[in-house]
Amino acid sequence: MPDEQLIEQPAPKEIIAPGYTFGTVTDQIATVVLTKRTPLFWFAGFGVGFALLLVFLWSVAVLLVKGVGIWGIRTPVMWGFAITNFVWWIGIGHAGTLISAILLLLNQRWRNSINRFAEAMTLFAVACAGMFPILHLGRPWLFYWLFPYPNTMGVQPNFRSPLVWDVFAVSTYATVSLMFWYVGLMPDLATLRDRTHSRFARFAYGIMAMGWRGSARHWSVYETASLLLAGIATPLVLSVHTVVSFDFTIAILPGWHSTFFPPYFVAGAIYSGFAMVLALAIPLRWVYGLEGLITDQHLDNSAKVMLATGMIVGYAYILEAFTAWYSGNVYEQAVMWNRMTGPYKYYYWSLVFCNIVAPNALWLKRIRSKPALLFASSIVVLTGMWLERFVIIVSSLAQDNLPSSWRVFQATRWDWGTFLGTIGLFLFLFFLFIRLLPMISIFEVRTLLPQAKVEEEAQG
Repeated sequence: MPDEQLIEQPAPKEIIAPGYTFGTVTDQIATVVLTKRTPLFWFAGFGVGFALLLVFLWSVAVLLVKGVGIWGIRTPVMWGFAITNFVWWIGIGHAGTLISAILLLLNQRWRNSINRFAEAMTLFAVACAGMFPILHLGRPWLFYWLFPYPNTMGVQPNFRSPLVWDVFAVSTYATVSLMFWYVGLMPDLATLRDRTHSRFARFAYGIMAMGWRGSARHWSVYETASLLLAGIATPLVLSVHTVVSFDFTIAILPGWHSTFFPPYFVAGAIYSGFAMVLALAIPLRWVYGLEGLITDQHLDNSAKVMLATGMIVGYAYILEAFTAWYSGNVYEQAVMWNRMTGPYKYYYWSLVFCNIVAPNALWLKRIRSKPALLFASSIVVLTGMWLERFVIIVSSLAQDNLPSSWRVFQATRWDWGTFLGTIGLFLFLFFLFIRLLPMISIFEVRTLLPQAKVEEEAQG
């Protein structure tokens, strides 16, 4: 094939729009970071995130002064918003690792345009999740007691507790995700270093690029590191939320003591994670004009993954009710019946609508092809998954084996302030990320172009 024909051959329409070249891909992605004209959308999003972050800081300051009594947790509901939000944020972070690691190993090239900001989403979601169990300790400045460090009193964590398992699982997950994200950034950091006109930016990007020059040795080490980190991160996608589910599974409390929680939680994590990917990708591609790089096919594939995992979650809901009935255990049946008809019935049926009924619209191609409807669906799913975690935790704890202690959980303004504050922290970090670093991987998108394909005939 002549070189001219090789260059003019259009790229696959489903994963990148035709007409792109190496130069135009680099220009479009790098310009978002290096331009001096920041869109109003960025200032609005960053302002909302910063305002909510101040609410979070104020809520935490009051918590440190007065203690966890400012939250709505009381006997028997000693787990409330904090653990609900912890599980919700951890779940959101799963899509980034799945896109980066599993789809990389499966050679799914459509991931190349969305993996970078999905990985950043994972890091920021894990950071938000880690806040809640630490604050829930009551004495958060002693959180390091959860690690098996040498100490004079010989006090060690209880390694039979899944709460301790969470510490190791989440910290490992955060570390591997950070390494994976940073290694993937290095070639693009070098690109920004070479293109910026700011002396300070050139110095900062040069330090972070760690001397990247794009030599054959650099690319060889990079490919090896990426595959190794992908291999390490792949089991973490399954293991982290499995360990989180053990917080409930190994308890003997009715409504929690169930063997299907691990796969149920993993599917729910991917479900909510891809919902967040869509909730971020759709506005970003509209504001920054990235429809040629984040195409409708990316949105369609993400919606299909969300639909598939949503069906698994729906099956888990049915199995949960069936197991309670088939077991003949009056306590399990009472918990399930209380969720459906008790004081939390509105939460339960709302989550059923958000997680099962509404997402079935994604079976229709015309729904998946409309970004506005996909965005609305993703927000509905995120809301439903938060309600699911709330119902699982609070409704099972509110009615224990002592009827005289039964009570309805009431969240305080400090519960809401802390939760909304972590949303602000997430937005604050994410908008900083898209302003200072490339939200799409430049070099990985360039591999999608026909110019990047080396044909044996062209070599002759």
